[in-house]
Amino acid sequence: MAKVLVIDDEQGIRNLLDTLLSRKGYDVVLADGGRKGLELFRRERPDVVVLDLKMPEMDGRAVLQQIRNLNPGQPVIILTGAGLPEAEEQLRAFGVSEYVEKEFSLHRLGDALKRALAASHSATLASASTNTVTIKGT
Repeated sequence: MAKVLVIDDEQGIRNLLDTLLSRKGYDVVLADGGRKGLELFRRERPDVVVLDLKMPEMDGRAVLQQIRNLNPGQPVIILTGAGLPEAEEQLRAFGVSEYVEKEFSLHRLGDALKRALAASHSATLASASTNTVTIKGT
């Protein structure tokens, strides 16, 4: 079972993702901010990180930079309510696996998780040898 770390300051989004991802068979770990997220990242070693971009104290970009320092190949999906094309380009330069706006369909998030896990699994192997629900948030 793949472990997903969700780092988001909005409790409603965390709770919703916890419920939905758990039902899909993922082991979900929740963090309410960047500092807690980094602590859990070090301890839990998730397969994928779902990271909110806009958070108080430590924003998603700062968290992403720390994650890249700890594990450059870590799959990270940015989840944000402030989707700007320039921001997406900058984040992709940091190696973000996927960029999903919070007004996302659950199918899109599910597809993003599958792609991130598949890419991570492929990289590991290489080195070793229609229902749509809209979620609104900030």
